[in-house]
Amino acid sequence: MGTAGACVRAAWRSFGFEMADGTVPDANLPIRQPAKRRGAPLAPPNRFEHTRYENEPGYFEDSDAPAIRRTQYFPDRSRTIIASNDSPDVGFRYSVNPYRGCEHGCPYCYARPTHETLGWNAGIDFETKILVKYDAPELLQRELSSPRWQGDVLAFSGVTDCYQPIERKLKLTRRCLEVCARFRQSVAVVTKNALLLRDLDILTDMAARNLVHVIVSITTLDARLAHEMEPRASLPSRRLAMIEHLAAAGVPVAVLVAPVVPGLTDSEIPAILERAAEAGAGAAGYTLLRLPGAVQTVFLDWLERVYPQKRAVVEARVRACRHGRLNDSQFGRRMRGEGPVAEMIAQLFHAAARRTGLDRELPPLNTTAFRRPGSQRTLF
Repeated sequence: MGTAGACVRAAWRSFGFEMADGTVPDANLPIRQPAKRRGAPLAPPNRFEHTRYENEPGYFEDSDAPAIRRTQYFPDRSRTIIASNDSPDVGFRYSVNPYRGCEHGCPYCYARPTHETLGWNAGIDFETKILVKYDAPELLQRELSSPRWQGDVLAFSGVTDCYQPIERKLKLTRRCLEVCARFRQSVAVVTKNALLLRDLDILTDMAARNLVHVIVSITTLDARLAHEMEPRASLPSRRLAMIEHLAAAGVPVAVLVAPVVPGLTDSEIPAILERAAEAGAGAAGYTLLRLPGAVQTVFLDWLERVYPQKRAVVEARVRACRHGRLNDSQFGRRMRGEGPVAEMIAQLFHAAARRTGLDRELPPLNTTAFRRPGSQRTLF
């Protein structure tokens, strides 16, 4: 084990990240892990680690080798819950993320490299080693109670999905929304999991005060493709049903076609917007596939395993949108790309949005209603 790995493990212990048996997660994992319904059965090298373990060729052909990587949950002892960013490419400045890592397992997820800072990898670790902020509701209440907080919009799922499977049991997102409702704090929730409908009671009450937007992410309408590309997220039909339920309850809801994968899902944009509009969506947006860092390895490996016949076309079109590269991190173009292919996707989206009536914004959220329970407002 290298010096860098030892330092990472020491840091884990100092912050209290230990498993039940007192051990600390090992960042040097086999290069390939067979997995059941995982998006990335791959352990790409960690850019911060100088050494790693590799299995002998044919290791996983042994019938005694582990067949399934189970999801593990670790306590995240962060002292704050509201994160800020100054990116001009996203529609929010402040966000709340109760979880780090995401069991949905989408191979295209731009957040995967964040796991490398923990000594893990952006592949199988990202979707099987989830950090949980068990005290997220308490942290949120404390931060909203601070005089420094002025009631700006909070985005839920700015990085990883706040309604990933473990939320069904832990209910951290629900409890955070309850805090926001008490403070009349405006929020925008982005998700691809119909578990959100469990919290329709809170969302409906907040919508009555114009305190909530919900953005439902739909990448494809093809159930088989969705199953392969987003293995533990809700199927497209359930996401459309989620839009329908939200709209019927008076909760402003938009559809986000994200990410658009050139050569694989871009042709579905008109159909996605049409179905979303029929379900009751009030607005639409899209983002182009982003492949930062190790996400390139994860996504291309997924393409090779699942759609090998399309890999060359998809890769060529992605590069056509990124000046010959697989990724472009420049503000102003990283979400949309540039060049003829990117322009064609933009024109297709905007034409479909106009035709379906989704070429507009949701009603502005009410940020003036914010209050601290028990406090008195001043007249001046």
